[in-house]
Amino acid sequence: MIIATLGSIKDVYVPSDCLLSLTKLRRKDILRQLTLDFIELLSSESGIDHEDFGVHGSVALNMHSAKSDIDIVVYGSRNFRVLERTVDKLVARRVLSYQFNNRMDAARKFKGKYHDRIFMYNAIRKPEEIKTRYGTLKYSPISPVRFTCSVKNDDEAMFRPATYEIQDYQPIDSLSSLSSDEIPELVVSMIGCYRNVAKRGERMKVCGMLEQVENLESGKTLRQVVIGTGTSEEEHIWPL
Repeated sequence: MIIATLGSIKDVYVPSDCLLSLTKLRRKDILRQLTLDFIELLSSESGIDHEDFGVHGSVALNMHSAKSDIDIVVYGSRNFRVLERTVDKLVARRVLSYQFNNRMDAARKFKGKYHDRIFMYNAIRKPEEIKTRYGTLKYSPISPVRFTCSVKNDDEAMFRPATYEIQDYQPIDSLSSLSSDEIPELVVSMIGCYRNVAKRGERMKVCGMLEQVENLESGKTLRQVVIGTGTSEEEHIWPL
């Protein structure tokens, strides 16, 4: 991994803090004001508290131009699903419009237009939604697999990494045929574009690396498939 040492980090930009700083500015340009107006619209229509929103991207870094996008986040899985439905209703009322460039955009529905300005929204875990601690899990790669499956649970599919609980594993080739105790329980994507591409009950095609995950504290193991290992350009999730 390529990382910056802690001593090299001067500032950390937290989306919620960036939004708070934006609200306190006395003079706001057009994009900053549009960003605040957009969040106010979403908050009032959805009932999600302002404190559960944040700003990132060029506006947060004060690097935006007149043509920059509006990039926001919402904290929490439940809030994301509420916001998703709210955006859909606002599109139906023609207050907003979707902006899809490909099938993945259409599956995620995370991008659109507000007052002729492109907006995008993503999700961040709340502290209580962080279920793992560094060093407690050991990951061991096994082999590449290709298969189709259905999504059993999508509660963490909007985050990064995106986690899908799966069922009905169907191998695409002989190398991906597994015994019942080898079948993965999870699909995990480290690649952002595969967030939220399939909902509960929907099917998807997956190409990734089968891993064994061992909990070093409890001794329990499970299997998962990871997309974004960097070992193959073929790794992907495709909604069916």
